[in-house]
Amino acid sequence: MTDPTTALQEQVSALGPFFTFETHAAGAELVAPWRKLSEVARVESGVLEERVASVRAALAGGGDRPAEAVELRVAASVAHLGLVARVVSPLLGLAALRRLPSPPPTLDDLRWHSGLGGAFALSLPRETVAAVAANDAVATDDAGSVAGAGAAGALLEGPVRDLVDAVAAYSVSRRILWGNVASAVNGATAGIVSAAPALARPARTAALLMLRHPRLRDAHTLDPRNGRFRRRSCCLIYRTAPDAAGAVCGDCVLVRR
Repeated sequence: MTDPTTALQEQVSALGPFFTFETHAAGAELVAPWRKLSEVARVESGVLEERVASVRAALAGGGDRPAEAVELRVAASVAHLGLVARVVSPLLGLAALRRLPSPPPTLDDLRWHSGLGGAFALSLPRETVAAVAANDAVATDDAGSVAGAGAAGALLEGPVRDLVDAVAAYSVSRRILWGNVASAVNGATAGIVSAAPALARPARTAALLMLRHPRLRDAHTLDPRNGRFRRRSCCLIYRTAPDAAGAVCGDCVLVRR
């Protein structure tokens, strides 16, 4: 019989590639190729520099151009959006099925091994997943909402802000970076709703707890008529095309109404 923790992991992972995760015992010794995600936020490690360079080369390669043809800050923003989306997605998946982890895992708790062209491998502490699995159902009462808001704030002020701070060193506006976070939250929610329509309500509830946080409140708008999400900044990916004339994302502030 599958234990509740493994069952929850499998349910979240079934939502899609960005939700898939493995687990490890907290504090367990690292085994290659796994690395701590906190390396990304440490300048001296060179891991973020390496990832931004890889993203830059990949973006330029799509148009048969040298890496230098893509602005470094653009590559950094795109890399940041991918990192944040990968961290946020499985945690929102857990929230849609149970609750956001409280406290959330730190970047030091999370493990990864890098890869481009899709979702990189990610591992969460098994104890974090087990604590979420211990909840019998999604919390929809006032107490649950208060607890959820606290967990959402801890996630944004913890590992998410660490990633924002790290990438801001590449001369990327924090307005853009927090816009990336809002976009990642909305994208993860859309992914959950598409994969499991029955989870639409709890997924949107968890997303709103994050989007209403002061860090994200001014990073987006939600149309009250249809709930359509639009960020108030641009991730800059359109600038990777020759003459900075590329297409923009569907939720971009530059999309014509």
